[in-house]
Amino acid sequence: MIHQFIFAHPKPGMSEQEFQRYWLEVHAPNFAGKIPQIRKYAIDTRIPLGPEPADPLWSGVAEIWLENDEEQIASLQTPEFLQGARLDEPNWAAFWRTVVLDTEANVVLPGPGAEHAHPYKLLLLVKRTNGTTVEEFRTRSLEQHSKVALQLPGLVRYSQQFTRDGWYTLGETLLDGIHVFNFETEEALTAAYESAEFAALLADLKEFVEPRYIHQVAAVEHWIIGTE
Repeated sequence: MIHQFIFAHPKPGMSEQEFQRYWLEVHAPNFAGKIPQIRKYAIDTRIPLGPEPADPLWSGVAEIWLENDEEQIASLQTPEFLQGARLDEPNWAAFWRTVVLDTEANVVLPGPGAEHAHPYKLLLLVKRTNGTTVEEFRTRSLEQHSKVALQLPGLVRYSQQFTRDGWYTLGETLLDGIHVFNFETEEALTAAYESAEFAALLADLKEFVEPRYIHQVAAVEHWIIGTE
């Protein structure tokens, strides 16, 4: 299954709160959520965490699950996309700042199930160090780095989302993956972020990814179609 991430930023003149509200209350239910090929759909709205830039790179993330390549191509040809979601995008998002990444999930720590909510999350976007192969990056990440990450206090779900192989056929990709850490409360997320274990996680991460390309987004998730 394809797990697609879409990182979005408000259009000029729109506040982050207005942007998030429009996405949740208008765009998702009236447009994107109606695309028939989408199996699951969640929106992650950004929340403050740590030092805040004046203008965050993104204010929200869409997570979309599609069955396969054929279903993804078909979704882009539907009237729900062409005359709906696509035409609505300029009403709320700065499309020139949108980043899209198709990934395949490697779940290191499964969540406790839908009956136990874990809606607060931290997403770390990463790019491997120059000269490292994709396979070396993935192996290092899964076999060694994951052991460090699992030490985070309060962590209830953890996955490493690797950029799909097809994205490398035309050259280098913008990102090689996204690490997703889930917590049950915002307080647990903040405590983990401020912990010595997270400092150790970052130190280990910087041994095999480019530090300048590590981007973080803290968010709370809202399910539009399906659940975890």
